[in-house]
Amino acid sequence: MRRVLILGSTGSIGVQALEVVAAGTDLTVVGLSCGGRVGELAAQATALGVRDVAVADEAAARGLPPSLYPEMLMRTGPGAAARLVREVEADLVLNAIVGFAGLEATVAALEMGRPLALANKESLVSGGSFVMNLAERAGVTILPVDSEHSALFQLVSGETRAAVERLVLTASGGPFRGRGLEELAGVTPEDTLAHPTWDMGAKISIDSATLMNKGLEVIEAHHLFGVPYSDIEVIVHPQSLVHAMVRLVDGAVLAHLGEPDMRVPIAYALRYPTRGPLKTPRLDLAGTGSFTFEPADTRTFRCLDLARQAGEAGDAHTCALNAANEVAVQAFLATSIGFLGIAEVVARVLEHVEAGVPTEYSQVVEIDSWARARARTLVEAGRW
Repeated sequence: MRRVLILGSTGSIGVQALEVVAAGTDLTVVGLSCGGRVGELAAQATALGVRDVAVADEAAARGLPPSLYPEMLMRTGPGAAARLVREVEADLVLNAIVGFAGLEATVAALEMGRPLALANKESLVSGGSFVMNLAERAGVTILPVDSEHSALFQLVSGETRAAVERLVLTASGGPFRGRGLEELAGVTPEDTLAHPTWDMGAKISIDSATLMNKGLEVIEAHHLFGVPYSDIEVIVHPQSLVHAMVRLVDGAVLAHLGEPDMRVPIAYALRYPTRGPLKTPRLDLAGTGSFTFEPADTRTFRCLDLARQAGEAGDAHTCALNAANEVAVQAFLATSIGFLGIAEVVARVLEHVEAGVPTEYSQVVEIDSWARARARTLVEAGRW
């Protein structure tokens, strides 16, 4: 029985991970964490008999009467999830926390030598070389949970590094594929959250619409697989059935296919290196119709190129990119800026980043804090 800590258990990935656990008999949950949905967390913990939990939002935690859940040991505050990782024995940590807030828990898991299933892409976008060096020193393999990186992980597992020519990430194109700049000026958060194929949280849905999500995935792939940015390709595939491809040096192309269901990569990471049966829709190859592929429109959706440029510039730039994007996305959701303002705010923050590679957690936090402050100033100073 593999003991699993699920961080971000009330979010989309966390909820689906609990479905995977419930469908089998080989996994047991020993700890849960959330941001502020404390009622949902308490219900999950009660149903699973989990005693150890963490809540990042202290005010939300205070709103839950302890008398309702007297057996629960609750850690609260911004570092609660990391404390949960350090204090609870587990065979695997699934980090599904959204945003930079997940980095501290990633660091804790690696420092404790805990196997890590990583759905928090910001850990690698912000932490980059620092996180990968931690994993190497701890002898921990980071198991990617993003559908694209899980697919790449499986595709390259039987190949030598010398045999791999290029990695190919596929993108759905989001809800605005095919639209021009003038058509995007007035789109609303509600329009943007309507993803055509994937069921995701608000932050990731916005990132998908701007193509920033794919840009973050390019940075993540660079660190996970040690591949230069020039050898990472992005192709728009609206059907979302081909999750990733690998071009090999002999001209062969390997592809990973499947219905768009996040439970598949989640289950793969939770059970690695074995596989188990999963009741998910099977891909009907004869009935799917045509697969189409097209280049990404980086003129309209600038965030993809901004992410590539930040990656080429180094870890300080990718950390700042992520921080500025998080601030801009929240501003867009609050209707403080327009959709096109997200890329503009990020670009202006990147203009002032000092190049460097953070080697300590505190340095990553410092860059993140600086970029957030600058992004907030930009948001407040003008209408984008």
